[in-house]
Order: sequence, then structure tokens, then C-alpha cells
Amino acid sequence: MKYKVNDECIGCGMCEATCPEVFSLTDEGVAKAIEDEVPADAEASAAEAKDSCPVGAIEEA
Repeated sequence: MKYKVNDECIGCGMCEATCPEVFSLTDEGVAKAIEDEVPADAEASAAEAKDSCPVGAIEEA
């Protein structure tokens, strides 16, 4: 499974706090997801990050 962050991102950092293995904030102040498959041990926290995004900016890629 892979995730992507769309243009709705407001840079709140919730995804990075929930799953730093997959999500990080860029220098522009918005989130990005790793380009690789989500590691098996991070799948649950990545899904939690997606579900917790206040603007729904995280999508399955």
C-alpha cells in the first residue's frame, strides 16, 4: 500500500506525529508521503494518520 498527500494539505503535522515512518513535512510546510510501499510495521499508524487528517488530504496511491 502507498499513500499520497493532495493539495488540500494545510500542514498541521498530525500525519507526521502519528506516523513519521511514512509522512513528513516539507520545507514548504505541507506534508508528503514516502514514495515506497508502507512498511508492514507502519501500516496501522499510516491508516490512522489518513483517517485523522482534518482536511482529508491523504489518499491511497
